[in-house]
Amino acid sequence: MANKFQSIETKHYAEREAFFEGLKKLDRRAFMRVAGISAGIVAGMGKLTPNSFQLVNVAEAQGEKPKFSFAYISDTHLYENKLNDRFVRAILKAVDDVNALDPQPDFVLFGGDLAQLGQAGELKLGAQILKSVKAPIKMMVGEHDWFLDMGELWKDLFGAPNYSFDHKGVHFVVLNSIHEKDFWTERKLSPMERMKIVAGLDNGIQSRFEVGAEQRQWLQNDLAKVAKNTPLIVFSHSPLYKYYKPWNFWTDDADEVQAILKPYEKVTVIHGHTHQLLSNRIGNISFHGMLSTAWPWPYAPEGLPTLTVPMNRADPFSQFDGCGDGRMDVLESGLVDKLYNLWQRDPITVRASYLGSSGKQAAPPKPKLPTY
Repeated sequence: MANKFQSIETKHYAEREAFFEGLKKLDRRAFMRVAGISAGIVAGMGKLTPNSFQLVNVAEAQGEKPKFSFAYISDTHLYENKLNDRFVRAILKAVDDVNALDPQPDFVLFGGDLAQLGQAGELKLGAQILKSVKAPIKMMVGEHDWFLDMGELWKDLFGAPNYSFDHKGVHFVVLNSIHEKDFWTERKLSPMERMKIVAGLDNGIQSRFEVGAEQRQWLQNDLAKVAKNTPLIVFSHSPLYKYYKPWNFWTDDADEVQAILKPYEKVTVIHGHTHQLLSNRIGNISFHGMLSTAWPWPYAPEGLPTLTVPMNRADPFSQFDGCGDGRMDVLESGLVDKLYNLWQRDPITVRASYLGSSGKQAAPPKPKLPTY
């Protein structure tokens, strides 16, 4: 049965494929004439043909064949389709991307903030669209999914917000890192008032995110059965370090969580929330941010990790520029090469060797334009 949710990009590529089939019928002289005209137009515009993110595999090119790969879609911020279909088009584009990967990833991580205001219509729309993903989905919750009903519908749709699993010798942990101290009861806020405060990036009424004592104990108990040389990959929506507090690019108990992870030899944390290319290394822990399909946040005015090579400023008149999805290649060593599939740009890979060498090896390309 045809996919009910088919984006304009899928239709475009079908037309593109038909076009290239037509090119096969040209004789050599006609083909060279068409190719020359196309190359001249591209050169005249100062553009390069963007690479497909499934074809860029830096690790494999250098002989470090990945043990396995997984893809991600994150921070879709869906409204109901009748209110705003812009973000719906973006998630459909991301679903097309990951479904087109060949070979398929072992699974797809959803990185949180499926909804914008945690409403039933938003979450159920997102759940329906994600059923179109071919690979198995691993779900992670974000604050936009949680604070309307404190996660009740999320748990009904997707199960527990924190869990762990093992895959091909790697132990994975999914955390709910967006707990906040109660700022709403004393103020007698309604659920939607609470939700809108949390949805504001710099709203000073809310507290900072935290994993929380109960979940930290759960994490300790979960890791107690894991050997110290087993690679760990941790998924959290907020960054598990302290980036910029005024915007809640911050996890209050990040130091305590890092202390729990420190005894393990190889640890990678993958997080959403910041909507940007973001790289960090603290002790033995590597950190990678995820792109959003909805919009890119600007970089904070201070606190940017020194290992982050920021992406170019996004074009404010383009829906997709600065947004995207991506893939993680888990190497035989258990470390991770992180590929950012930036829409309308060439992909960027941040390699495990770059973070592990404190930036001395395999640095990603520097931006050609001012960052933001």
